Parts: sequence; structure tokens; C-alpha cells
Amino acid sequence: MSGRTGSCDIKGNVSIDTGEHIYHVPGQKYYSQTIIRAGIRGSWFCSEAEARAAGWRKAGS
Repeated sequence: MSGRTGSCDIKGNVSIDTGEHIYHVPGQKYYSQTIIRAGIRGSWFCSEAEARAAGWRKAGS
């Protein structure tokens, strides 16, 4: 999903260093610092299952 709507508050971020696709859920260490700009190295997801199905992995902390 590209664009934030409703309760789709999972942030998908592409690492600048590695290009890895990582998602952050509310409450995780870097969630508030992660900025998602539509179409630029990131996505919004409505569920962790949706993020995983799109090939993203959960952030480690």
C-alpha cells in the first residue's frame, strides 16, 4: 500500500546503506524517527502480514 489511510501505521523503510526493506511498527525504537515520503524509498502497510508478503522484514528493535 502506498499512502497512509486509516490504521495503516506500519512504516516500510528502505535502508540507504544496504537497500534492505525493513518495516517498523508503532512502539519500536526508531518508529517515530522513520519518515515515509510517498513513492520515495518507503511504504505504509496495514498489517505485519501485508509487509512480510511484500518482502519486507521487521526491524530488530
